[in-house]
Formats: sequence, structure tokens, C-alpha cells
Amino acid sequence: MKNQIINLAQALIQRPSISPDDQGCQQLIAERLQAVGFKLEWLPFGDTLNLWATHGEGQCFAFAGHTDVVPVGDEKQWLYPPFEGRIVDNMLYGRGAADMKGSLAAMVVAAETFVRNNPNHKGKVALLITSDEETSAKDGTVKVVETLVQRQEPIHYCVVGEPSSSKQLGDVIKNGRRGSITADLYIEGIQGHVAYPHLAENPVHKALPFLAELTHYQWDQGNEFFPSTSLQIANIKAGTGSNNVIPGELFMQFNLRYCTEVNDDLIKQKVAEMLEKYGLKYRISWHLSGKPFLTAKGKLVDTAVKVLQKMTQITPRLDTGGGTSDARFIAPMGAEVIEFGPLNATIHKVNECVDIDDLATCGEVYYAILADVLAEPN
Repeated sequence: MKNQIINLAQALIQRPSISPDDQGCQQLIAERLQAVGFKLEWLPFGDTLNLWATHGEGQCFAFAGHTDVVPVGDEKQWLYPPFEGRIVDNMLYGRGAADMKGSLAAMVVAAETFVRNNPNHKGKVALLITSDEETSAKDGTVKVVETLVQRQEPIHYCVVGEPSSSKQLGDVIKNGRRGSITADLYIEGIQGHVAYPHLAENPVHKALPFLAELTHYQWDQGNEFFPSTSLQIANIKAGTGSNNVIPGELFMQFNLRYCTEVNDDLIKQKVAEMLEKYGLKYRISWHLSGKPFLTAKGKLVDTAVKVLQKMTQITPRLDTGGGTSDARFIAPMGAEVIEFGPLNATIHKVNECVDIDDLATCGEVYYAILADVLAEPN
């Protein structure tokens, strides 16, 4: 499968699919899948293209991935053109090589090879592919999942091809993620001249005690599966730019990555209590990116660990750290979900790259997990 995986990965990299513009990536994949008998369903929402491809009936094993990539930044800093897909010293360079066109190619080739070798396989093999993962993620996987839920078409097992490996291929499997919630907070004051502070109300000064408590508050201690909840201020702004004007409003944006010891309602309630405690005039809006989820040890996790031990001679560490992924939309269906893919050391960076031998191994791992899980569906 190695040559097929590398050739497909290069072809995908050569399409500059800056999110959410698919640039023909999914059509290329669809033609391959259709050739081996997959049923194709296009599910476009807004400016996002989504593909749901299935083969067979019964318990569903899905591969999930995205064709969109982040911008390349300053192309002059790249050693090689970011949309060329050049291989140098066994490394495939290009935007999306690691996140996640390389592993997407490996999943596609694994699925088509499995179906070709096992045309009458048990269960259903599916691929859920979107072009809206790197930015808003509002018209991609989340909408496909809503569609599947509405028509009572479940996913039972899912492997998301995000680059999970840290130092060596296979050293980490993501079996869960913390939740993510963001607040846009506006604290009101009264604008005025800095020489006449008694005629104004500085929202920055008023907010300082609140800020101190917010940033030092211990939400929880974490648990066996998750690190403790963390909060970071991402953006803060006040003032007109002039040095003689007291600002009339303070804007602050902060994000919490939270574990299963708390929930979004509790977070909102606690922040509101802090704001009221310090007598602040405010308005606040919240955006929930995803709730925390965990796939405990079971059929999918156990199979993945066994396969990686055999193929990489490494016992992977189960991990729930890092950012969010589309797995957060699939897990609430009741699916067992893991993330496994190549090294994440260069993702979103200049000179993003991936070892082509690692991609070949990813394809073998995906194939083996799929074959083992569907061999004896529950």
C-alpha cells in the first residue's frame, strides 16, 4: 500500500485546500472509493463540502478526516513549495502532510484495500471527510453527524486520523479530549479624561480583582483520565489608543479547556458569581466548541493498542491532552472513538513534513484495526 498512500498524499497536498475550500480533494478520493464499490453521499453545508462514503451494512466502522489545511504563512520561509509535495530524505513536505492529508491518504487506501480484499465483509465500512475542521468547524463533521442521527444511522467505531504521535509513531493514542468553551466578556465603564478620574469610571481598574480571581481559581484537580481544567486569557483590549483618555469599555476573551469534573453550566455560573461579587457592569456571550469525551478501554482501544504493539513494538500511551478535533462531534453518538496518526511535531508550522515510512505504517495499522474490529462485530 505504501506507493498508493504516498502518491495519493502528494496529490492531495498539491491541491491548495485552505479551509474551507476543498479544491477537488474529496472528488479525487470519491472516485477511488466508488471504483471499489463504495456508495457516495455528498453532504454540502454552506461553503463546506462533506463526503459520507459507505460499503456494506451492519455495525459501522468509520474513518474520519479533513481535507482542509491552515494557511502556509510566508512561503519564502519554506524549504520547498508548500503545495508541491516534494519528498526529500524520506520526508514528504507540504502543508497538510502531517495534518492531515498524509493520514487521510493512508485511511483511504486502507479502506479501499480492505474492501477489495474482503468484498463480502461483515459490518459497514465508512469514511466521513470534511473541508471544515481547521477553522469554524460549523458546517463540517458536526452537520454530517446531525444528519446521520436524524435518520438513525449510527457510527459504532471511529478512527480519526489526527496526528497523535509525539516522539515516535505509535507512542500516543488519543482516547478522549477536554471540553472547550470560550467567553467574550465586555466590562462597562465611563469614558473620560485621565486628568479627571473622578468624572469617569475605568473598567480596567474595576476589573483587576475579578481578573486576579478568575486566573487563579482552581476549577478541579483533574482525574485519572484528564488533566485539571485550565483557563487562559486569549485577547484583551481597552482604550482609544490615546494616552489621555480613560477607556469606556474593557473587552476580554478567555478560553477554558475543561475535564469531566466540571461542566459548561457550572463554569458559566461560577464566572457570573465572580462578576457579581465585584459589582461589575458586564455583558457576556459563550461559545461551546465541544464537551469533554472519553473512550474507555474496550473493543476499539484494546484493538488499537494490540495492533500498534505488534507493528511498532511500542505500547502506546492513552492520552486526552491537546486541543479539540472532530472526534468531539462523533463521540456523543455513542461511538467508540480514538485518534491515531503520524507525528505532530511540524503541524501548522513552516516546513510541515511527515516520514513516508510512517505513513505506510499508518496505512497498515488502519487496515489491521478495521479488519480486527469488523471480524467479530458485537
